Amino acid sequence: MVPTMKRLFEQVAIWPPEDQEELAEVARAIEARRAGVYVLSDDEKASIDAGLRQLDRGESLSEEDMEPYWRRFGVA
Repeated sequence: MVPTMKRLFEQVAIWPPEDQEELAEVARAIEARRAGVYVLSDDEKASIDAGLRQLDRGESLSEEDMEPYWRRFGVA
């Protein structure tokens, strides 16, 4: 591991959980690009499941519901 990453990980250890999760999402995206496979986080799975249940009930998804997806894929 390069020294820059070692220092960064030491700093990350004291970040708030939401910032650590944001970094983890970026790392997962990089790993997916390298491996060609993206593994959903538990939060992403839960969000998708909730959206599918809402659609199964015949309800449309609001712009607020869709924003995380648009942001994730660079659309928002």
